[in-house]
Amino acid sequence: MARDSVHPASSLDHLVACHDCDALHHVRPLGRHEKALCARCGALLYTGAAGSERALALSLASLICLLLANAFPLLDMRLQGQEQISTIFAGSRELWRLGYQPLALLVLAMSIVLPLVRLGAQLWLLAPLHFGRRARGAALAFRITEALAPWAMTEVYLLGVMVAFVKLADLASIAPGPALYAFVAHIACGTAAAAALDAHMLWQRLEAARP
Repeated sequence: MARDSVHPASSLDHLVACHDCDALHHVRPLGRHEKALCARCGALLYTGAAGSERALALSLASLICLLLANAFPLLDMRLQGQEQISTIFAGSRELWRLGYQPLALLVLAMSIVLPLVRLGAQLWLLAPLHFGRRARGAALAFRITEALAPWAMTEVYLLGVMVAFVKLADLASIAPGPALYAFVAHIACGTAAAAALDAHMLWQRLEAARP
C-alpha cells in the first residue's frame, strides 16, 4: 500500500491539520490506495478513495452479523437438567420483567437499537458514493454516525456476556451459541469500518458527488 508524506503548508487554501501535532498541510489528490502522512510526526492525515469503499463493505458485513446475532441463540445454559437458551433481546426483556425498566431500555439501546441506527446511517452515506452520487441528507447521516460512536458500545455488552460466562461456568454447563460468534464478527467488522472511514476524504467525495 503506497504512502505519501504531505509537505507542510505555506498558504491557507485547502489545508488539513494533523490530529496528533496540529501541523498544517496542503491537501492534494491521492490514488485509491495511497495515504497522506504528516511530514512532522508521521501520523495519518487522510486516505485515498478506496477507504470509503472498504468502509462500505465492512459496514454491510457488520450489519449482517448484527442481524444474525439477534436471530440466533447467544448462550445455551444447562443447569440441573433444565435448559435455557438466551438471546440478546431476551436479556433486555428479562430486566424489564424484573422491574428494571430503565436498565432494560439502556441495554436494548446500546446492544441493538443504536448500533443498527449507526450502521444504517453509514450505509445510507456510503452506498450512493460507491456509484458517484450523494445521498439526500448525507451531512445529517454523517453527524449521526459520529454522534452515536460513543454510545453504540456493543463491545461493552460483549464484555458483560463474557464475565457472566466465566462466573456461571462452575454452576452450569454453558455453550456459546451462533449469535456469540456473529456478535464478535459484528464488532470486528464495525471497528475496521470505523478505521477505514476517513472524515476528510469522505467530505471531499461528498462535495464532488452528484446530488
